[in-house]
Amino acid sequence: MTHALVVDAGGAVHAMDRDAALAATGSLIWVHLDRDHADTLTWLQGRAHLPDAAIDALTATETRPRCEAVGDGALVNLRGLSPDTASMSDPFASVRIYARGCRVISVARLPMNSIDAVCAEVQAGEIKDAGDLIAAFADAITAELDPVVVDLGDELDDCEEGIDQHRLFALRRAVGRARARAIGYRRFLAPQRDALERLAALPADWLAEDDRLHLAAAADRAARMAEELEAIRERAALLHETLTDLRAEQIDQRALIISIVAMVFLPLTFLTGLLGMNVEGIPYAREPWAFWGVVGICVILAVAIAAYFARRHWLRD
Repeated sequence: MTHALVVDAGGAVHAMDRDAALAATGSLIWVHLDRDHADTLTWLQGRAHLPDAAIDALTATETRPRCEAVGDGALVNLRGLSPDTASMSDPFASVRIYARGCRVISVARLPMNSIDAVCAEVQAGEIKDAGDLIAAFADAITAELDPVVVDLGDELDDCEEGIDQHRLFALRRAVGRARARAIGYRRFLAPQRDALERLAALPADWLAEDDRLHLAAAADRAARMAEELEAIRERAALLHETLTDLRAEQIDQRALIISIVAMVFLPLTFLTGLLGMNVEGIPYAREPWAFWGVVGICVILAVAIAAYFARRHWLRD
């Protein structure tokens, strides 16, 4: 996760160690560090000679997207997708960037997909200066997130189209997962949009006009994704309410059936219990037709009660 790349005045890219990169000259000097490496803090303080505010921000344990001017430089925190999401509760990793003139120092604590993409662009000669580098980070992060947000919306569309009383539990779990992911993504996309907008408006000489246009485009894309995530969150809440209502209707229908069955058998239970008392004097106890007579009366009562409920439309869905 540590490298140093220098783009000279002719556009050639050179990889070297970080100490040599600090002493080098060129249109872009980019040093990327691993925040958890043992000597990162010592190097930032003793070799890079960064302001204390910048060092604190670069090595902080928890960060959120932001952009601040620090002297004649800028401190930028951005968050993008990490390839190590399986072992993380948060799908985002952060890259902390301090840019001043042609020099850029970035620090990451966890692997981040966009770092490799930007590094490949630098080595391919597509990035010439610090403004290009930060704009490339913004473009790579938002471009990677865009299809993820779209897939999340499609996943919710499938849930809306597949509403079925026989799949309520599975749908509720799917909607809950989509809603949780939307909330997690929006938590960082909204401040990232603000950070990119602020960076695009920063009065820095190393930010060219095309860099500002790229940053503004990335901020607009982040804003659109934040709005889409907010819509997904609201749709998920409405869909969850719909599934809850369907579940309540399902429970009501089953309770109604149980109630009807109980009400049909209640008078029959009373009648058979009354005739089943072990006492003298029960009418027709010695008659051979008495049993079938009682059965007939029970059938007639059951049919009459069921017909009453059907006439009152209790048996309709």
